[in-house]
Amino acid sequence: MREDRAVTSRTGNGHLLDDVSKRIIEQLQEDGRRPYAAIGKAVGLSEAAVRQRVQRLLDAGVMQIVAVTDPLQVGFSRQAMIGVRAEGDLSAVADRLAEMPEVDYVVVTAGSFDLLVEAVCEDDDALLDLISTRIRTVPGVRSTETFVYLKLRKQLYNWGTR
Repeated sequence: MREDRAVTSRTGNGHLLDDVSKRIIEQLQEDGRRPYAAIGKAVGLSEAAVRQRVQRLLDAGVMQIVAVTDPLQVGFSRQAMIGVRAEGDLSAVADRLAEMPEVDYVVVTAGSFDLLVEAVCEDDDALLDLISTRIRTVPGVRSTETFVYLKLRKQLYNWGTR
């Protein structure tokens, strides 16, 4: 087996990640606009090989390359995590909540909430409208509890390679 294809771990969807792929991901986590040639130099591959690996990782859904904004800087002053207690088909409820443009994160959980929903809104009125007239009216939603973010202290997206 070639060294650059040595299997070191398997992702949740069954995709195999070797050390070189992990190092490429780490390079992109540091700077998503880093040139493939620079990444290749850092990981010991050609620019073309890096380009192919990145495309395979994107196609497999292992990673995304996106611009992450600071909500406050782009006019969204209210963020909240909303705990949702639901009944019936959780997947259907989660799918309906995920369709809402203010919602950027939905996860099915175990514990006192069935779902956790992160929302980013322009202001308190928009958050109130989202919760009262949209989330609470989704069929299957029994109750909600809202945790308003007062100050964001840490937000990183560099996990998954160590």
